[in-house]
Amino acid sequence: MMEKIAFRRLFVGAAVSALLIGVAPAFAATPADTLVEAYALDEIITMDPGEAFELSTAEVNANIYDLLVRFDLADTTKVTSDLAESWTISDDRLTYTFKLKPGLKFASGNPLTAEDVAYSFERVIKLDKSPAFILGQFGLTGDNVAEKARATGPDTFVFTVDKPYAPSFVLNCLAAGVGAVVDKKLVSENAKAMTPGDDYKYDNDFGNDWLKTHSAGSGQFKLREWRASEAVVMDRNDNYWGEKAKLARVIYRHMKESSAQRLALEAGDIDVARNLEPNDLDAVARHGEISLASAPKGTVYYISLNQKNEKLAKPEVRQAFKYLIDYGAIGDTLIKGIGNVHQTFLPTGVLGSIEDKPYRLDVAKAKELLEKAGLKDGFSVTMDVRNSQPVTGIAEAIQQTAAEAGIKIEIIPGDDKQTLTKYRARNHDIYIGQWGQDYFDPNSNAQTFASNPNNADDSSNQTLAWRNAWDVPELSKETEAALLESDPAKRIEMYRHLQKEVLEKSPFAIIYEQTEVAGVRNAVKGFKLGPSFDTNFVGTITKE
Repeated sequence: MMEKIAFRRLFVGAAVSALLIGVAPAFAATPADTLVEAYALDEIITMDPGEAFELSTAEVNANIYDLLVRFDLADTTKVTSDLAESWTISDDRLTYTFKLKPGLKFASGNPLTAEDVAYSFERVIKLDKSPAFILGQFGLTGDNVAEKARATGPDTFVFTVDKPYAPSFVLNCLAAGVGAVVDKKLVSENAKAMTPGDDYKYDNDFGNDWLKTHSAGSGQFKLREWRASEAVVMDRNDNYWGEKAKLARVIYRHMKESSAQRLALEAGDIDVARNLEPNDLDAVARHGEISLASAPKGTVYYISLNQKNEKLAKPEVRQAFKYLIDYGAIGDTLIKGIGNVHQTFLPTGVLGSIEDKPYRLDVAKAKELLEKAGLKDGFSVTMDVRNSQPVTGIAEAIQQTAAEAGIKIEIIPGDDKQTLTKYRARNHDIYIGQWGQDYFDPNSNAQTFASNPNNADDSSNQTLAWRNAWDVPELSKETEAALLESDPAKRIEMYRHLQKEVLEKSPFAIIYEQTEVAGVRNAVKGFKLGPSFDTNFVGTITKE
């Protein structure tokens, strides 16, 4: 159903609420101090940076929270300071000492010290939510985190890792969203006491319930409101320790339909459209008051086959599915302008990435493989799909080509939070997903696609290989070895080998890598898309 959203000026909180629920009268101009972006937000489950692991939440939280270090946008192979003024690394590469900048404070007005950094690490590890593995891979546990991540003074934070990793790998991980520093005082005041019946090993929830809908950061913005599948509203943080944001408010308005975003953008009801499909991109590109912004993203789209399904676990079936995707047609139509066909798990430009594309639509080949698997007559299976484009279109295309080989696919549509929850519980047959790098290092994708050190249902290391019950002990060891390899040339070769193994043997059929494109009203100045979703910053944007 087509949706057209109109906005009015936001003078007080009541006006914001009216805008969110869409009762405002038509007003073809957004306020001069407010940026309104149309965005598909149905994947958001929580706003807690210690729990959130979705792309849109990563963008929002990147503007709300600060980190010790961030990616250098001029060269993403490097990191640059954020809260940390400087850092040193011990000769044995096990101890990292960070000195914080002077005069730091949170949006609440509370001072930001190394104690807040240590607390932020502690709560991530003890909460043990999806992104915790990024810090947990350095040997942190609930029992040792207070020792391994500690404040030794108001401005000094010391982080001790368990192995002599490449320093760039450690720093890249700390530049991920899970490294967000939260206000210990504010979060502790809002922590919920736990009882033995709550099935939680600690006596409080570290503010997890409260932070689902609130913020406790030190970034240029603070969270005003999040309404599931409606909107996210951020207000400028006037206590920001650095250069304050130019805009008073940023609103991400949930709109799933590309056509609705285009109409609202052309009418001036929104400033930026973030989910335009190829046809609508072509239309807005011809509009005199709209320009396009784009950036390649380290995000790959894929289908995955749950190996708990006996039919999908057959090697020949895994191969057959890779020959039942019409990559060329998808590239020419469904992802035209918003992505490029890509079949390996490392995005283009990442250390060790390869551009091999051995698969093409070949129904006859797929039939041969199915017959070899003892499934000559095909079989029936379900596919969980986020109810948005281009994912729905890709699912329907695969459904049609698979049917030519006798595979009947029932598409189960749902909001992203619904499909993600099912996927994370390993209750799917086939799933279409997207995966963005957690940090700018090849290990980010290698670990999730090629490593599954514990295939048990209660494993705490829930990689994508784990989600699809792909038990690969040897590849898991190779992934670990590549992480510790100090010779850059050898490390590159190890990642190339891992990609070839996954390409041939895995339950993943990677389809394309994303190019993010946004339609932007010409009145908006300084809008720029970064190389990842957590580098889409809005603090420098102005409007005429």
